[in-house]
Formats: sequence, structure tokens, C-alpha cells
Amino acid sequence: MKPKVVVVMPAYNAEATLRTTHEEVLSTGFVDQVVIVDDASNDKTVELAKKLPSSHVIAHETNRGYGGNQKTCYRAALQLGGDIIVMVHPDYQYTPRLIPAMVSMISSGLYDCVIASRILGGGALKGGMPLWRYLPNRFLTLVQNLLMGAKLSEYHTGYRAFSRRLLEHLPIEKNSDDFVFDNQMLAQIIWTGNTIAEITCPTKYFREASSINFRRSIIYGLGCLGVALRFRLAKLGILAPMVEPGGAS
Repeated sequence: MKPKVVVVMPAYNAEATLRTTHEEVLSTGFVDQVVIVDDASNDKTVELAKKLPSSHVIAHETNRGYGGNQKTCYRAALQLGGDIIVMVHPDYQYTPRLIPAMVSMISSGLYDCVIASRILGGGALKGGMPLWRYLPNRFLTLVQNLLMGAKLSEYHTGYRAFSRRLLEHLPIEKNSDDFVFDNQMLAQIIWTGNTIAEITCPTKYFREASSINFRRSIIYGLGCLGVALRFRLAKLGILAPMVEPGGAS
């Protein structure tokens, strides 16, 4: 039986790029439904989203943050019966054309999580990633791998695919509502012994692409280091487990 594939898009002021991203998502032929969650945008993201085919639109009345947006996305995708859930940012920074490959890797039963890496294959700088973002990305990834005993090429991509089984068993509701949510999620997956597969992803940076400012980047970086340190201390038995026994496995 063919798995139901649901793409989730955590949106904020995405009016300029939402339609293009959405059209390319559906053009893959692999997606059954698209969940668009607007996080109290100031533009016409919601009005546009409601006109797009195969879309389930949710609008937050107040801004809940990037992590809070994702929580709504995943809850909705599971409620809609998604067997494979793919997160694609609606700012068109990541190409949706990788969805078939990511879905196939999960539907094969080999992996429960696939992330699209901008670093794997060396495309980040070619795609226009600013050096002030690239260098911290490499430093954080090195430290995170050392502390968590993993070998990922990056922890900071926003393009990810998950099996239903994995999402149902991760305690993501306890995670931050801010940007560090992504890192907490990967740490929880590594903690439970699930393999995270990576696929090379071309990326492009342009004015409409979403980004966080320098100050919030510093806060995010410190948060990532905090997650990795907490992981190591939990492994040493000093802190509580990242995921309680009986979680995803």
C-alpha cells in the first residue's frame, strides 16, 4: 500500500515565494497533501495559502516561534494520516525536487529520518551561504558531533523527512518554541538510536529567503551547544535522558 506523504510548510511572511515552492512540491508527483501553518504573518501568506490546491491551512493568531510552528505542522500532518512527513520551508531556499528521493529512503524501511544537507557535496558556499553563517555552521557541527557521538555533515538544515512512527514517539511537544527546536529534535533521534540519513541538497540564498539576524544567530548557536552538552551529560548519567525509556526505537 502506498504511504501517504504530507509536506508541512512552517510559514512566516512567505507570500513572495509560497506559490512557487508549493507548485514545485506538487509537481514531484509524490505528495498527497500540503500543510501550511502561518505564524501570524504580516503579509498575505494566509490568503494565498487558502487558494493553493491540496492544502490544509492553519493560521496562528499570535506568533508562536519557529519551533511552535513546527509543532502545529507535525500534529496536523499526523491527524491527516500522514505516513511520511516532509518539512520544506516555503521560502524556496531548498528545492522540493528532492522529495521523491527522501520519501523513497523512508518508504524502503531503511531509515526513519532523512535530512537534506547543504554541506554534503560542498554546495553551501556555491549557493550563496554567507561566510558568517558557513563558518559557525561548521564549528557547531564539529562540536555537536563530538559531544553526541554522531557524524552528521550539518545539524542546521530545515529540510527534513520523518516516518510517522518516529514522529509519534519523539517528545517534541517538550522542545523549545524557538529555532533550537530543530537541534533538539535531531538530538532526540540520535539518543533513541535511530540512524539519520543525509542527502546532498543544493541551496540558494536571496533576499526573500528566510534568515535570522546576527543577534538571534548567536542565541541559536549557544542553544545548539547547550543541547549537545545536555546530551553528553545525560549519557554520563548526570542529567535525565533526552527521551524517556519506551520512546522511539
